[in-house]
Amino acid sequence: MAKRRTTLTVLGSEWVNSNMVRVRLGGAGFDDFVPSEYTDSYVKIVFPQGDGSAAESIGRSAGSAPDSIGRSAGSAPAEVLRTYTVRYVDPQAREIAIDFVVHGDEGIAGPWARSVQPGTQVSVLGPGGAYAPRTDADWHLFAGDEAALPAISAALEALPADAKGQAFIEVNGSDGEIALRKPERVTITWLHRNGDHSSHRDGAESPLSNAVRSAEWLPGQVHVFIHGEAHTVMQDLRRYVRRERGVPAEWASISGYWRRGRTEEGFRVWKKELAAAEAVG
Repeated sequence: MAKRRTTLTVLGSEWVNSNMVRVRLGGAGFDDFVPSEYTDSYVKIVFPQGDGSAAESIGRSAGSAPDSIGRSAGSAPAEVLRTYTVRYVDPQAREIAIDFVVHGDEGIAGPWARSVQPGTQVSVLGPGGAYAPRTDADWHLFAGDEAALPAISAALEALPADAKGQAFIEVNGSDGEIALRKPERVTITWLHRNGDHSSHRDGAESPLSNAVRSAEWLPGQVHVFIHGEAHTVMQDLRRYVRRERGVPAEWASISGYWRRGRTEEGFRVWKKELAAAEAVG
């Protein structure tokens, strides 16, 4: 079933840390947006391509890349989609906040978020989502990089006051850290890459992986949320949590949000290839 398309207006933006900008959306379209109950709620943001005109229909053209919207079969996609977490929905302020990681002029969404002006209209599809902290868990484990920071932040805020857990967040340096609202018994560990992205290459360990693997494993039933760079998450930490620690699938939300050197379309292809390889062996 096609996801709901909502047109929103940019209300403003501000920098959350040295490389993350928050764009606030609202306007008349706010009333058409139906919030998700999940803390990893996400939307697909529609970015124009080519001449920037709106697509006449939503659907994949024959031969078009995943997550593209085309006018007709055989034509170039008029729009491209990028998936982003909804940081929060504020009914009183009538605004939806989305945080974007900005890497200079790289990509489509980051440069847009950095320069977009109030009054600009943008369409989103969704929201979707699949995770919210379980209240019957004995403790919670969160781990991720900048891409997962909005979802981890939302999850921490949704925990009951007596919740217990650990959160490990990998950022480039101290200027990537932000204030987080959390229960008293949840600890936050910030991990710094300091410009070293070698851990995102196949076969390399990451600060995030090392920290999670070396952390104390608390007693009782854990609910796990680990998302971020795909190699670290899907080929290392997922194996650690599911196989080595024996956490059942229903107690673990573990998936990659991105893959170094790949667009979102290329990343989706890589995930399908990985799933096929895992199914075989």
